[in-house]
Amino acid sequence: MLTKLELFQAFVAPAIFISASGLFVLSINARLMAMVSRLRVFRREKHLAAKAGRKQEAVALQSQIDSIELRAGKIKCAFFYMLLGTIGVMLTCLLLGLSLYEQEVLMIAVVLFVLSLLSMMVGMMYFLSEVAIALTSVKEEEKLYDLIDSLDYADDNP
Repeated sequence: MLTKLELFQAFVAPAIFISASGLFVLSINARLMAMVSRLRVFRREKHLAAKAGRKQEAVALQSQIDSIELRAGKIKCAFFYMLLGTIGVMLTCLLLGLSLYEQEVLMIAVVLFVLSLLSMMVGMMYFLSEVAIALTSVKEEEKLYDLIDSLDYADDNP
C-alpha cells in the first residue's frame, strides 16, 4: 500500500505529462486552425477559378487542397492520440488515489500510464510526420503561384 508521500511522488510524473501534453495539444491546435483557414481560402480560390473558366488554375489549386488535407489528417490523428493519452494520464492520477484504499488498482494505474504514454508517442509521430512534409507543401504552393502568374500573364498577353 502506498503511503501519502509515495502517492504524492507517484502523482508527479502524470502531472508533468499532463502539462507537456497540454502544450503539444495547444501547438497542434494552432497548426490545425491555420490549415483549416488555408483550406477555406484555397477552396474559395478554386471555386472562383472554375467559375471563371480557368481550369488549369482550378486543377493546380485542387492539388494544393489535397496536400493540405493530407497534412490536416495527420494533425487530426496527432490531436486525437495526444488527447487520448492525456485522458489516460488523468485517469492514472485517479487510480493512484484509489490505490490508497485498494492495492490492486495500482497495477491498473501503471498499465494505464504506460498505454497513455504510448498513445502520446503515437500522437507525436503523427505530429513529426506532418512537420516533415510541411515545407514541401510550401514549395508546392510557390509552384502554384508561379503557375497562376504565368497563366495570368498568358491571358493578359494573347
